[in-house]
Amino acid sequence: MFRILQWAKLDIGETEKLFFQNIPNSPKSFSSLLFSSLLFSPIFFTITVTTMSIISMATSPQTRLLHHHNFNNNNPFNPSSIRISPTPSFKPISIKCAATTQTHSPPPPPATSQSQDRVFNFAAGPATLPENVLLRAQSELYNWRGSGMSVMEMSHRGKEFLSIIQKAESDLRTLLAIPPEYSVLFLQGGATTQFAAIPLNLVSSDDTADYIVTGSWGDKAFKEAQKFCKPKVIWSGKSEKYTKIPSFHDLDQNPDAGFLHICANETIHGVEFKDYPTPKNKNGILIADMSSNFCSKPVDVSKFGVIYAGAQKNVGPSGVTIVIIRKDLIGNAQGVTPVMLDYKIHDENNSLYNTPPCYGIYMCGLVFEDLLEQGGLKEVEKKNKRKGELLYNAIDESNGFYRCPVDKSVRSLMNVPFTLEKSELEAEFIKEAAKEKMVQLKGHRSVGGMRASIYNAMPLAGVEKLVAFMKDFQARHA
Repeated sequence: MFRILQWAKLDIGETEKLFFQNIPNSPKSFSSLLFSSLLFSPIFFTITVTTMSIISMATSPQTRLLHHHNFNNNNPFNPSSIRISPTPSFKPISIKCAATTQTHSPPPPPATSQSQDRVFNFAAGPATLPENVLLRAQSELYNWRGSGMSVMEMSHRGKEFLSIIQKAESDLRTLLAIPPEYSVLFLQGGATTQFAAIPLNLVSSDDTADYIVTGSWGDKAFKEAQKFCKPKVIWSGKSEKYTKIPSFHDLDQNPDAGFLHICANETIHGVEFKDYPTPKNKNGILIADMSSNFCSKPVDVSKFGVIYAGAQKNVGPSGVTIVIIRKDLIGNAQGVTPVMLDYKIHDENNSLYNTPPCYGIYMCGLVFEDLLEQGGLKEVEKKNKRKGELLYNAIDESNGFYRCPVDKSVRSLMNVPFTLEKSELEAEFIKEAAKEKMVQLKGHRSVGGMRASIYNAMPLAGVEKLVAFMKDFQARHA
């Protein structure tokens, strides 16, 4: 036994102790005893043995292993019963050892609970992901489902990755009940790139387009469109610090506009459309940036010409942009449109014109599976409403200690901005929350205060802990 351990260059002290103190009284085969001892060592071994009772190595006499044992039913195991032979009397066989240093980390937590070593991450994006999704990705990272390679190593045109992207699209279609007359594209560049791609693909440089601006992202989309067409802001909430959404009846839509554009949920200001305007333009096209509430609730896709979203808030890591577009709108790009912004190119190539963000798409696929397993988006919406009500009630019932500036009828269920009555306490609030493992609560630099992003993957326990902390902080500082 010592020679085996010495040959493997192990620290045999603790292993020797564990081995000889744990010898069973009943007789065991040598292979069983060998397995028992190695199980307690700091190194895990994978041992291939083709002959159960004989183990030897064809190296030097000094490194030949045990080839004979002398057990009987009357005597317990005794080290002296093992004889070392200087010459092998049997055909040598191979021993394959794959050593991996064992860490002292706790075992992975069950998927139904929040691991003790993880924080509650309230970041606006990249944002928290479902813990069970992360654990599954971890288990498949080195060798994806027996393929012998990681998803990060796969050819995007190989059968393995094709199965991944096809299933991701299929599950997304199921989640959102996407009609067959719509294409689903997995792209790159973030939703910000779509600010240019939308006008380049849907209108000419002389065409107009209507924009409703309810926050910073709607404003950025409008400004980018100015480079490629003649857009018009038909309503802006800037004068009221982006705290409202207009009455749709009051909108002065241009019947000659190429499309009507909205941002369905403003991540920075926490304003969310609860319903959607009916476009009155010549083509009846409504376009929505749904980056921060994508797959948080059911949506009637047929009401839209285009839905686009960055994945990094609700459905995956950063690097993937999803575009859902009605097929009759594809193929009309302006002549100056770069090839990577042309929807026709990506649609004809099934999102594989060039190397896509393969691992990000794989992660999105795992999230889609998880959402389906939860019961679909109706069930997901119920959970999100419960979390939102809990947090907004804590703010509204604080007697002004906490304040949310957004009109109650359009408060976001994804991004909850709030301030303190005593603004000088905000830095202390963020600092103390971080000590309690609640991080990324600082508001966007353009608006200040705090912001809790409570996307799909934020568990109810995270919101409950935040609310309990808020009440305690108020009790100490009111």
